Amino acid sequence: MTVEELASQINTNHRITCICYFGGSPEPQLPFSLRVSKRAREYADDRVLRFCWEWNGCGDPGLVSKAADLALESGGNIKFDLKCYTPSLSFALSGVDNKRAFSNFEMIAKQHYSKRPELPVLTATTLLVSGYVDVVEVERIAGFIAELDDSIPYSLLVFHPNYAMSDLPVTPMDQVQECYLAASRLLENVNVGNLHTLGMRSINEFISSLPS
Repeated sequence: MTVEELASQINTNHRITCICYFGGSPEPQLPFSLRVSKRAREYADDRVLRFCWEWNGCGDPGLVSKAADLALESGGNIKFDLKCYTPSLSFALSGVDNKRAFSNFEMIAKQHYSKRPELPVLTATTLLVSGYVDVVEVERIAGFIAELDDSIPYSLLVFHPNYAMSDLPVTPMDQVQECYLAASRLLENVNVGNLHTLGMRSINEFISSLPS
């Protein structure tokens, strides 16, 4: 689709109040999504239309900054998938370095986060890959985020085997608990997602299961 075709379709459906680009990772199409967002915003006038991106964070810094501007101005959000802290582990799990992901995260935190803390423009997630992304990795990621602002929301996701990693088990409960407690000591807003894979229905149920 062209920019005009997609923006026009958004304009004709007033039930649409948020556009989220995710994937995979949307960074290879970041120039296109930026142009679509700007055109859709021109159509929208005073209508509520938020723009969000969920990505691995390794996009071109100039384009990432423009996306953050749009997210901030529209009431949207940028979510980073901070897969791990150690570079060698990043290569092992994803085949790429994670240096730019952390530098882009830091850039948005410093340039944008304080402008709208009540509805955070920046959040992070980490998938707790069984046996790989352990408490040491999570503690280092949480420490990095805390140095920027300890109120930035951080979600830990329970891993479920699928696709190229179907040989691994669901994240063990003790790994999830250790990672949650480590992150919570450093950050104010820590959540655990995919709890249904552990047979739990809510974060409150998970918290009640933690060792005293």
